[in-house]
Amino acid sequence: MFVVSLNYTKTINVITMTNTMPSSIRTCLWFRDGRGREAAEFYCSLIPGSRVEKVFSSDAGHGAFSVIDFSLGGTPYQILDAGPMFTLSEAVSISVATEDQAETDRLWEALTANGGEESHCGWLKDRYGVSWQVYPKRLAELTMSADKNVSDKAMAAMMKQMKIDIAAIEAAVRG
Repeated sequence: MFVVSLNYTKTINVITMTNTMPSSIRTCLWFRDGRGREAAEFYCSLIPGSRVEKVFSSDAGHGAFSVIDFSLGGTPYQILDAGPMFTLSEAVSISVATEDQAETDRLWEALTANGGEESHCGWLKDRYGVSWQVYPKRLAELTMSADKNVSDKAMAAMMKQMKIDIAAIEAAVRG
């Protein structure tokens, strides 16, 4: 259960949320268009071990809002869907290190479908405006290699890509 207090005049001055559930840490994503629950359900359908945990909606006299608690692969998140005061940006992204290229491709296609946008170096923005980093785990091994020659070649190859193509990066490393 959440107690939400919105105090504002022309703009929001203070947003206070008191979580009366057991304490946990969650990344909170502010949605502004009433599609927060839809987004959480979509994300949970993509990542194994994910689920929507709680949904709380109200109109406390200051406008309708919803709080959606969910987990992606066991990592807790929260969506506060409460109107146009704030926008999502690339400053916060959900990073998914996949097991292989096939999983990267599956997630990339699903997340960029229906209005999502590709960006560089494994970044994308989904149809809801949430930024994601989707890449095979092998990318981190190569770009963070102790062998500077390997990491430099991997990084240079990655910088030319939108969706990560790990086979192309491995080929660049082999030279």
